[in-house]
Amino acid sequence: MAVTDSLPLLPKGLNGRNKQARAELGGRRGILPCQAIHDLIRRGVIKAANEDEWHRQIQPASLDLRLGHRAYRVRASFLPGRGRTVDQQLASLKHHEISLKDGAILERGCFYVVELQEILALPKNLSAVANPKSSTGRLDVFTRLIADGSEVFDYVEGGYRGKLYAEISPQTFSVKVGKGSRLNQMRFLRRTSSQDRYYRPKLEDKELRKLHAEIGLTNMDPTIRNGLNVRVDLRGRARGAVIGYRAKKHAGVVDMDKTAQCKIVDFWEPIRAAAEGQLILDPQEFYILASKEAVHVPPSHAAEMAPIDPMMGEFRAHYAGFFDPGFGHMKKGPHGSKAVLEVRSHAVPFVLEDGQIIARLVYEHLAARPERIYGREIGSSYQGQGLKLSKHFK
Repeated sequence: MAVTDSLPLLPKGLNGRNKQARAELGGRRGILPCQAIHDLIRRGVIKAANEDEWHRQIQPASLDLRLGHRAYRVRASFLPGRGRTVDQQLASLKHHEISLKDGAILERGCFYVVELQEILALPKNLSAVANPKSSTGRLDVFTRLIADGSEVFDYVEGGYRGKLYAEISPQTFSVKVGKGSRLNQMRFLRRTSSQDRYYRPKLEDKELRKLHAEIGLTNMDPTIRNGLNVRVDLRGRARGAVIGYRAKKHAGVVDMDKTAQCKIVDFWEPIRAAAEGQLILDPQEFYILASKEAVHVPPSHAAEMAPIDPMMGEFRAHYAGFFDPGFGHMKKGPHGSKAVLEVRSHAVPFVLEDGQIIARLVYEHLAARPERIYGREIGSSYQGQGLKLSKHFK
């Protein structure tokens, strides 16, 4: 049970709402599409002090979350745990408070906690899951959601009523953020009372094979094992082609709210394809690479890129893992877009081989087909992409 007693900022009129309105929140289990998120806002299940940007925040099956007006520099990452609030933990862990009203720089290697503008009052059958946005992950900005009373990051239990917070730690570049900056996104999951509180509506491998046979999930012969396995492309189209980027140390500041503002050469070192099709990952370096496959998330499903099994290598791939319905779905021509992979080696150098499995794409059921899908028509930044840095670079 999440902590709620000490949190007065609840949507007005939600307490005592009639049973019929709550019953209407029921329906097919799965990830809620955009029209259902609109309905949650209308009903006061999602609330914010400033609601002028709802139309910009709602994606095909997710909601962008906005930073509030202040950030706290903290000594360490933390989870509040059962019976405690984030504010209670901040009282002993915060160094100082930073105003975000006119923008502020979050320094590389430091930890911050920021109260978000959105407030939740979830019914029992609705939980929420968060991920960093794609542009956040491609800048190596480590971002996780925290809720009061939570024992895990990036997950909000059904029945939660209260505020939300983002833990932010820039790992490679210092970044500038302000009130309203959108670094992570949330999707809402409807489940039945008999399902585990951490239930996820993922497709089993048998279902994935059937879906691939019907509409095609990749342009290659798929490897399906606990999801669609994704391989790394280290050859590109020709010898010497740029197949990735390594982040430069001691680079400048990236403004998270401005696009096409930074020169690639000031922040990244291009990596070119080698004859042997190998790349040695240096410890604690950050890389942007691309998948060998062009992947397809049909409008009927969503997907999440899960990290590689630790038994398969000493590195982590893909920090920003959510794919909205319609990623890689083309009106003309074959379906599919490259998956861009954020990769960091851990304590030891590690050799990647061209075509090596580096991550897996886990597909999830939607509660209903969304009224709009990912793509250029709604301003999506990465449809039809190949190897691509975040939208902040020229």
